[in-house]
Amino acid sequence: MHHTIQLRPGPVGKAPGAGRTRGITGFVYRCVRGTTRLIGAGLETVLTPIVPLLPDGESSPQRDAAVAALNGLYGDHLVCTSNPLAIGMSLRYRGRPLDPGQPAALHDDLHQRGDDSRMLLMLHGLCLNERHWLRDGHDHGAALAMDLGFQPVYLRYNTGLSVAANGRTLTALLERLFADWPGEAPELAVIGHSMGGLVARSACHYARQAGHAWPRRLKACVFLGTPHHGAPLEKAGYWLDCVMDLSPYAAPFTRLGKARSAGIADLRHGSVASRSRQFVPLPSRVRFHAMAATLGAERSTLRDRLLGDGLVPLKSALGQHADASRTLAIPRSRQWTGYGMGHLDLLNHPEVYAQLREWLAPRTFRAGKAGVGPR
Repeated sequence: MHHTIQLRPGPVGKAPGAGRTRGITGFVYRCVRGTTRLIGAGLETVLTPIVPLLPDGESSPQRDAAVAALNGLYGDHLVCTSNPLAIGMSLRYRGRPLDPGQPAALHDDLHQRGDDSRMLLMLHGLCLNERHWLRDGHDHGAALAMDLGFQPVYLRYNTGLSVAANGRTLTALLERLFADWPGEAPELAVIGHSMGGLVARSACHYARQAGHAWPRRLKACVFLGTPHHGAPLEKAGYWLDCVMDLSPYAAPFTRLGKARSAGIADLRHGSVASRSRQFVPLPSRVRFHAMAATLGAERSTLRDRLLGDGLVPLKSALGQHADASRTLAIPRSRQWTGYGMGHLDLLNHPEVYAQLREWLAPRTFRAGKAGVGPR
C-alpha cells in the first residue's frame, strides 16, 4: 500500500508497476516480515512436539469457546500448518471424548433405557463447540434425554474446514461407530444448528457415495436455522471484497477479508459438497424437519418476517428456493417458524424445544407422523 500511494494512481483500476517499496523503507518492511516469520515458525516448531506430551486435563468453557472461534475463522489454515490449536473432529459423550471403536459405555447406557432407547447426535454451528448447546440453563439434548429417553452424543469439529471435509470425516466416524456396535445398533436422530445442519447433509451425501451402512439407522433429522441456500452476511462479505479490489488503495485490505476460512466461504451458498454450487437433495427414508426464526413479530410486515433471524433468511432456513428444482423436499407440515427470535435463540427457546419434543416423540419418530403444521 505504501508503494501504491507513492505511485499516485487513479482511484479505480490497478496501479502501474505494483509492488513493494524499495530502499530504506523496503528494508524496514522486509526486516519486520522476516522477524515475524521467524518468531512464528520458531513457536510452532517448539510447541508442536510438546503438545502430545501435555497431560489431559479439564478444559475451561472460556478456553474452548476461544479455540472454537479461532478455528471457525482460520481453522483450515491451522490444519494446513499443523498448528496444535486445530480442532480434530470427535464424538463427545457425558463431557468426554468417545472412541468410535469402543462404544461399550454408550451401548450399556442405551441398553439400560430399554427397547425405546435411541441415540441423538447434536451438531453445533460456526465458531461454536458442543458446550454451546447449554444456553441459559437449557440443553435440547439433555432435555430430550429426560423427556423422551434419547441418549445424546455431541460432535466437536473444526468449523473453519469446508463443510464437505467435515461431512466426509463425520460419515467415516459414524460408520466406524455403528460397525463396531455390540449387537444391533440403535436408531439415530440428528439435530443440526446452523452450519451443523449442512455438515449433517454432507455426511449423508458422502455416506451414499461410499455405500456406508449407518444411514439405515438414521430416522429423523432436524435443522435449526440452517442456511441451506446461503447466508447474506457471507454473500455481502464476498461482494465487498470484489468492490474493494477495484481500487489500488483499498485492494491490500481485501487480503484480510479473504483470509476467512473455507467453512465461512461455504455459507455463501450453503455448500455441502466439494463443488460449491452443486445441489444435493435430501436422502429418502429419513424424516427431515426445518426450523427457522425471525426477529420480526408474527403480525409484522412481510419484509421484517423475511429478514430471518439476523443471520439466516427464512426461506434459506426452510430449504425453499426460487428455483423449484433446488427446493429441499421438506413437507410444510415439517417446517416451523419462530417469531421474535434470533439465531442463537434456537438453542434454548421454550417454543423451539416444544416443537422438537413433538417431532421426536416415539409415536412420531417411529410411525412417521408429520407433527404439527407451521406457525
